[in-house]
Amino acid sequence: MKLTVVGCSGSFPSKESACSSYLVEADGFRLLLDMGNGALGELQRHIGLYDLDAILLSHLHPDHCIDMCGYFVARYYRHEGGRAGPLPVHGPEGTERRLATAYGDVPDERCMGEVFDFRTLTPGAFSLGPLTIRTDRVRHPVEAFAFRIEHDGRSLVYSGDTGPCEELHKLALGTDLLLCEASFTYGKEEIPDLHLNGREAGEHAARAGVGRLVLTHIPPWTDPLTNLRDAQEVFDGPTELASTGAVYEI
Repeated sequence: MKLTVVGCSGSFPSKESACSSYLVEADGFRLLLDMGNGALGELQRHIGLYDLDAILLSHLHPDHCIDMCGYFVARYYRHEGGRAGPLPVHGPEGTERRLATAYGDVPDERCMGEVFDFRTLTPGAFSLGPLTIRTDRVRHPVEAFAFRIEHDGRSLVYSGDTGPCEELHKLALGTDLLLCEASFTYGKEEIPDLHLNGREAGEHAARAGVGRLVLTHIPPWTDPLTNLRDAQEVFDGPTELASTGAVYEI
């Protein structure tokens, strides 16, 4: 598998990065994890607008899904040779309604269903092309999911947005790469069931025995180097900060 960081800023875009979005490729299949603010533009640096095979949305906060509204326009109105066919979009319950409301003036929310094949996530496993997806709910104020993506004996885990939880630990067990949010600063923010700090991300990686830890979803007001240091203090494996355009071969 190949993982490309399309966007990695938390909460809103930074000067350096769009919000959460990650491209996973295997055997010619292209899967996008989330499409936050600014991600649609960045995505076109890596693939064509109509080259995706499926999308997974971890949850319905704007910094993880709002560019789906622009992507609806691209697929519904601007596709060469006519409207693009329905693309599988797996998201929490109510994804179609949420995106139609965010777009605002579709005559009928079912219009989005003409170019997106909406499917409701539930805990468990399913296949997308050559990939096996394992998912579970994690700790966040809205319904939110983490994903384990497996192919040919290799795996990566994407935390989405979450506070510390056993569900993320179980998904991450032995994974080759843990792409883990680290929004908060250790010793500063103490809000349960919302986000992880760098130290907590490192603790998850150490306890799960992961091969590599990549910290992501760090908001512009959080010092990334502090979070990196805090993670490295508790996890002795390879640890780094996600950056726009970074590529990982898994």
